[in-house]
Order: sequence, then structure tokens, then C-alpha cells
Amino acid sequence: MSTIDVDRSDLTYRHWLKEAVRKVQADSNRSADTHLLRFPLPEQWGIDLYLKDESTHPTGSLKHRLARSLFLYGLCNGWIRPGAPVIEASSGSTAVSEAYFAKLIGVPFIAVMPRTTSAEKCRLIEFHGGQCHFVDDSRAMYEEAAALAERTGGHYMDQFTYAERATDWRGNNNIAESIYQQLKLERYPEPAWIVATAGTGGTSATIARYVHYMQHDTRICVPDPENSCFFDGWVNGDPGCTSDCGSRIEGIGRPRMEPSFVPGAIDRMMKVPDAASVAAVRALEAAIGRKAGGSTGTGLWSALKIIAEMVAAGEKGSVVTLICDPGDRYLDKYYSDTWLAEQGLDIGPYSTAIESFLDTGIWPG
Repeated sequence: MSTIDVDRSDLTYRHWLKEAVRKVQADSNRSADTHLLRFPLPEQWGIDLYLKDESTHPTGSLKHRLARSLFLYGLCNGWIRPGAPVIEASSGSTAVSEAYFAKLIGVPFIAVMPRTTSAEKCRLIEFHGGQCHFVDDSRAMYEEAAALAERTGGHYMDQFTYAERATDWRGNNNIAESIYQQLKLERYPEPAWIVATAGTGGTSATIARYVHYMQHDTRICVPDPENSCFFDGWVNGDPGCTSDCGSRIEGIGRPRMEPSFVPGAIDRMMKVPDAASVAAVRALEAAIGRKAGGSTGTGLWSALKIIAEMVAAGEKGSVVTLICDPGDRYLDKYYSDTWLAEQGLDIGPYSTAIESFLDTGIWPG
């Protein structure tokens, strides 16, 4: 009796794979944990607001964690091969981080991105050795990235599908475990709320799953910007929900419900006006002297609204949100009054609302 036996062992490839995984894991060992900063609030409120500063990663954003996980996932699945390009659909920060890891292991990288992506993000992708491939309609990114991978023999990373699968949500120094470790000596070590915006949905899924797994009472809020469908899809229970145009707040908000967004793990969502997001990042700079991207403002606005509810109810406790990436990537957008005027955004009422709340403890409206 004969045995059909096909052996595809490739010792040269396995040696390359071991080195690639070692290099990606070594990056994690070299990277110190990100800081947990305090946003100043009136002492009499008895509430602490923390910002997990993900802008201090080697590639300057929250997406460094995601890119590392995606590369390990792709390598260990045998999808990423020597000499073949890695291709991603991204509005910027994920592409910057993936370009970094592609260069680290010596494979080409191509980012398929909207033509409106900030010039600074494009510069950073190219700085790390990547190429920028533009599309005029952000909704076409997915199909173009898949087609480009087919034409080049590369691997389409597809962060929007694999973000929640690639990350170890039980621990292993993920962002949630890090937050709780850093809060251990604070007066309110278990936050009442963690606020995390959604681009792929991977971060909110990781945090929510960890909270449930560790049996914490913390609740999870996901704010959504204009021109994004996550909020509507969550409220209406519609996984097929779509939006007609892309988000002005880069890195978050999607024109479709992404596979990595896990609605059932989320306690609460808010729909945040883009002008409020911009007002909040400018308020952040005034409060702690740090510029941040628009997604940080979306989260901060929502965190302040939650704190206002806690103040009104006489509750004590802590709230955590994220600094997703640095503001120097958006000087021509969220920090430009010319850009705001071109977009028809008036941040004045929202800036006034934040100032009034921090003075009085009362949320306007």
C-alpha cells in the first residue's frame, strides 16, 4: 500500500522566518511601555482623567502595537514571504508602522491610501522605505489593495479584518493590561470608563475583552466621528451599514462596518462632531502642552462628557482615554485655521464648552 506524501519543507525559508520573527519580537523588547499622563481636573471633583500616550512608540502612534501584531500573525501563518511586498489599505498611521516593520525584516511595503492623507504621514511612510499608492475614493482602498497584492504576488495585510484576531487580548502586555498595571498605585486603580476610538475596531475589542476576561467593572465607550458608520451600525444592529464618504478625522471612522469591530463587547458609543474633536485637541495642548491628532480629540471630548456626568451624579473615580498619535502630523489640518475654514468647521462653540466645563463642572446644553 503506497502513501501519498508531499513535503514542502523549505529550510532556507524557515531560517528567514525565524530571523524575521526574532527581529519583530526584539522590537517589542526594546520598546519601553508608553506613559500614562494625567489631564488636570479640579481637585474637588474627586475624578482623575488619564491619557495613555501611544505617540511615544518608535513609529509615533497606537498603530505600532497593531502593526507588530499583524506582522507576527502574518509571518507565523506563512503569509509574509521573503522578497514579496506587504500591502495595506490605510489612512496613514498603520501604514507608517507597517512600513517600519517591513523594513525591519527586509520586505517591500506599499500603502494604498486616500489622496487626502496628510503629507507628513506620506513622508513618514517613505522615510521607512514604503511606497504610497493613492486612490481618490477612500471606499476603494480595500479592493485596490487586494488587487495590487494579486498583481504583485504580495500579501494584503488587511488590518480591518485581522486587527482583532492578531492581538492577544488576554494579556501579554497588550494596551489594556498595561493600563491596569500603571494604575495599580493610583487612588482609583480600576477606571470607571475607558474611552477608545475605532479605526479597525481592534483596540476597543482588545480592551473590552481584557476587561471582561479579568472581571473588571470598567465600562467601554467608543466615540465615532462624522461620516463614519460604526455608531449607526452599532445602534441599529446593522453589520452591513455603510457611509457615503470618508472621515475627516484620520485614523478613525470608516465608511463600512469593519470585520474587526466587535459591537457586542462595547457598552456605549457617542457620535462626536468633527469640530468638537478639533476643539478638544487644542484644549489638550493648552492643558498639558502636547499636540495630538484628531482621533485623540474625539476620545477626549467623550471622556470629558462622561466626567461631567460623574460630577453631576457626585461620583468619584477615574477615566482613561488615549493619545493616539502626535499632532505634528496634522499641522496643515487640525491646527490650521485655513483648513478649518475650508472644511466649514467652527470650533468656537466647542472650545467655549470645554473651557466652561473645566471652570464650572457643568456640561453645556
